[in-house]
Amino acid sequence: MKMITRRGLFLLILVIAFLGGLGFLTYSFITEGHDWAMQPYNSKVYYNGELVGAGKITDCNGRSLAETVDGRREYNDSETTRKSTLHVVGDTKGFISTGIQNVYESKLTGYNALTGIYSLTNGKTNDMELTIDADICDVAYNALSDYKAGCVGVVNYKTGDIVCAVSTPSYDVQNKPNDIDTNKRYEGAYINRFLTGLYTPGSTFKIVTSICALENIPDIQQRTFVCEGEYDPGKGTPIECNAYHGKITFEQALAKSCNSAFAQIAIELGPEKLAKTAQQLGITSPVYVSGDISSSTGRFFLEQGDADDYVGWTGIGQGDTLVSPIAMLRLVSAVANDGKTVSYNLVNSFANKAGKALDLGFTRRETQLISSQTASTMKTLLRNNVKEQYGDYNFDGLNLCAKSGTAQIDSNTNHNTAWFVGFMDDDKNPYAFVVLVEYGGSGSQNAGPIANKVLQAIVNK
Repeated sequence: MKMITRRGLFLLILVIAFLGGLGFLTYSFITEGHDWAMQPYNSKVYYNGELVGAGKITDCNGRSLAETVDGRREYNDSETTRKSTLHVVGDTKGFISTGIQNVYESKLTGYNALTGIYSLTNGKTNDMELTIDADICDVAYNALSDYKAGCVGVVNYKTGDIVCAVSTPSYDVQNKPNDIDTNKRYEGAYINRFLTGLYTPGSTFKIVTSICALENIPDIQQRTFVCEGEYDPGKGTPIECNAYHGKITFEQALAKSCNSAFAQIAIELGPEKLAKTAQQLGITSPVYVSGDISSSTGRFFLEQGDADDYVGWTGIGQGDTLVSPIAMLRLVSAVANDGKTVSYNLVNSFANKAGKALDLGFTRRETQLISSQTASTMKTLLRNNVKEQYGDYNFDGLNLCAKSGTAQIDSNTNHNTAWFVGFMDDDKNPYAFVVLVEYGGSGSQNAGPIANKVLQAIVNK
């Protein structure tokens, strides 16, 4: 009797272990099957470690950006287009981690948990149409070509659709340079600067300081400030200004990008309020595109007790703050869109070879980043910047609202990071933009013309 009981108990343990193992295997298959199928040694998907078996990727006008032809991944006929869309489309080895071919490789191949890659072996991969316009990306790429590195991003601030996302340096994915890992010309070529670059914001951060001031200093728009070429907070390093502005209003201070005035404003606000506003505006948060592609997380260092000079430098965008270009784009998009930011998207449609629409699981969301009143005031201020400082004649017909930035990296002014961010206040052309140029010098003089070329191409297309 005891023998039977022991055998029964042993069998019970075996059954439990078997069922447990089966459950674990099923769970692993569901959660990790994609990774097993997408291994580079799977000859149905890869050849020599490069993705070959995947659907067609097109731009918003149906231009082919990548497709599989005779077992080989082929790209657009234009070398310029291959370079301008590289960081959106991605490469075939996954070096560009944010590229569509890397992020959506299983969806493009048609993999699913039930049939694995059966659809792929039968030529039934899935196709994807993107929101970007390759023609506009070409314009942006050519405009950046005079500089070592940079990026341009343009989004429809009403819909969240990204129409341009270009990062340089780039390379021809179809004819990859043999010296890409040793030639300084291609340094950082795998980095999508628009999404994952982190930079000192320079005077573009005065948008953040302005919003904080509007929400915390009731009479800020009636205030005047005195600029004598620098502001001495009493202790620490005096904060140098770009000119001797004399007596100026808040509106004039933003237009002229007066460091003296904004250092005073930042010190009055204090580190806690500035930090709270920076967090509220998403400076320290990643931006998600199509739900699956993530930007780098920004950094903002201010806390109670920090010295006045450090608070002042931070308030003008020259502290230890680092932001991604797409985070600045999200901020100006909210100003343009009554304080609301819309989820960013890169995918227009996703379908199988038969044309049946497939679900990516992306849901558009709208978030109130700042109040409608603050957004309206900031829109007026940014419009004034262009009319009074940058000149409407430099942006003919665009009705532009913008802020430039010249972020000082070291004592050599040629090493400055040039910024230009803003939007068109135009219901027919609701586009916000960000332009960043490494070693670009002046933001308004060098990044500004790039923005104009790209936006004019959009408006006149």
